[in-house]
Amino acid sequence: MSSFKELRIVDNFYQTSSYFPMPTILISTIDDEGKTTLGAYSLCFPYYVAGKEYYAMLLECRNSSNTAQNILKRGKAALNFLPDSKKYFKETVRLGFPGETSKEKMEKTFLELEEGLAQTTDEIQRPFVCKDAFQVFECTWLSELEKGFECSAGCLEGYEPPYKDFNGITSKFGAHFILKIDKIMMKEKYHQAIINGVKKKDFPQVPVDYGYRDNTHFWYTKTNKFLSEPIPVKKGMDLSTVRYAADRTDPDIHFTDEACEKLSRVPRVFLKVALEGCAKWARELGVKEIGLAELDQINDKRSKEKKN
Repeated sequence: MSSFKELRIVDNFYQTSSYFPMPTILISTIDDEGKTTLGAYSLCFPYYVAGKEYYAMLLECRNSSNTAQNILKRGKAALNFLPDSKKYFKETVRLGFPGETSKEKMEKTFLELEEGLAQTTDEIQRPFVCKDAFQVFECTWLSELEKGFECSAGCLEGYEPPYKDFNGITSKFGAHFILKIDKIMMKEKYHQAIINGVKKKDFPQVPVDYGYRDNTHFWYTKTNKFLSEPIPVKKGMDLSTVRYAADRTDPDIHFTDEACEKLSRVPRVFLKVALEGCAKWARELGVKEIGLAELDQINDKRSKEKKN
């Protein structure tokens, strides 16, 4: 007999039928008066994380919300990550409650706004960002995906079909937006931590929304402390395995045994990508053999690119 009990799946199941830890962020967009407005969201997650020429987030929201309507009209948004604080979370809950216009909500907020880093001379205005955020993603809606541009704003009482599957208006009351990340902005303290190596003391204090809410409260947890768990010690691949892959990466580039030995520590799933990256570097510089010295140069180049 199972130790579990089944719970009926209903609308907004992540809130009503489960406990689902999520981030809590404020999304800034531009309203019809050309001013920045803020909306609170938790259903915003990484979407494209590797293997494409850009990176993206996925936002799920009510299609009648101010945020959704503004994205449909102007396509620009900023995802603001605020630190863990009772006053910030209380304000986030207020900004997320439906019923008020953007102007009414913003007239009451104590949050300061400032211009982000992605604003250019383009005619399309970008929303301001929260000055108190520790991290901000400035984004553009990829309206060309699944022809999301066919979805228009204005249907505040619900949209009729046909619906999009993953980008645009996806149901009578729902919308999904794939947001290309144009800039990741971070306050100096946390920026330096990532560049120099994050330690326990360097993590930002962030609130976690527990998904479930009742008719009177939103529930979230404060950050108490950070714990680390070492990555399991893993025996590297056999040298013959790396040699086999290296010899088939580029017939004009030779990897020494010492280089293959060092590359054996790379997880198998990433070995091909690592070898192809090394070969690309060698072709660009006219290098015919990759040894330990060349691997060090490649790693230095990657470290500088990351720092930049």
